[in-house]
Amino acid sequence: MRIALDAMGGDYGSQELVAGAVQAVCEFGHQVVLLGDRQVLQEALARHRAQLDGCPSGSRLNHISIVPTTQVVGMDESPMEGVRRKKDSSIRVAFQLLHQGEVQGVVSAGNSGATLAAAVKEVGRLQGISRPGIAGIFPTLKKPLVVMDVGANVDCRPQHLYQFAVMATAFSRALFGIEEPRVGLLSIGEEGGKGNALVKGAHDLLSHSVLRYIGNVEGRDFFRGEVDVMVCDGFVGNICLKLSEGLAEALVAMLREELSKSLTSKVGYLLTKTAYANLRRRTDYAEYGGGPLLGVDGTGIICHGRSNATAIKNAIRVAAELVQNKMNDRILEMLVPAEPLSVAPDGV
Repeated sequence: MRIALDAMGGDYGSQELVAGAVQAVCEFGHQVVLLGDRQVLQEALARHRAQLDGCPSGSRLNHISIVPTTQVVGMDESPMEGVRRKKDSSIRVAFQLLHQGEVQGVVSAGNSGATLAAAVKEVGRLQGISRPGIAGIFPTLKKPLVVMDVGANVDCRPQHLYQFAVMATAFSRALFGIEEPRVGLLSIGEEGGKGNALVKGAHDLLSHSVLRYIGNVEGRDFFRGEVDVMVCDGFVGNICLKLSEGLAEALVAMLREELSKSLTSKVGYLLTKTAYANLRRRTDYAEYGGGPLLGVDGTGIICHGRSNATAIKNAIRVAAELVQNKMNDRILEMLVPAEPLSVAPDGV
């Protein structure tokens, strides 16, 4: 398995990204192709040479290679314009390698919009998919929840939300082994007549599909685990994603503050330290690495800009798992029989 890593994105720089790639190579045995400035990446790799030589299964130095690129699509650039204009950007070349069959997946912690634009431009959309989207994974009281879309499409039509449900259902089956994922539509009320025109239209489509659709779900039910897949447009989904991240960080900070106020609290923390560690791990986005870009004719993982080495390692793992589980074949198999109406894609 060869996975391409856009090694010029992310808030922590190439050193952290390369560290994650090295961990993935040693732990999972996959090959990783780094894309970016040759000198920067060679210097980063030199720091990890001893780690690669000392992998438990033997030296993995030859499992990492570099494809030099000269351009980067910045976080503040227009995604479409940046990808179109910068033909030698690390993210565009990564998807070119995917299109050519040189790699089986792409991982990036850079500009999310540019990652989507490069994927559509270089490998295209799956047949029958109007809008590719980003699937987010959230912890709940029960099994992990797949939410789609979490940022790729801020303006959607009902048919797009229906397709998100199909793709997220296939993803939930492949990654978590849930045979018949329960699908919910995020709305302001449980009743079918609640919501805006987009939600009402999507409700009608999902109600007449063969998906295990349980109806509208409110925000308060987000983390209860009553559904396996939650569908919404990218505007709402991205707000949910960022709000959840902020809430988790705030709760950890408040808990730490309370535990440091008295000796009794400190003793209590020592007695429950393992439980707190497990809780933090369950709410850490790094455990899944990033969000799969579903609906493109290839495998791509979009990571958080603040991804650390652990997140990058796990993103590479998830990319490989999606390839091994033939994710796109599963989506195509589900798309036609689940289609409630004859709907022609209208483009991005």
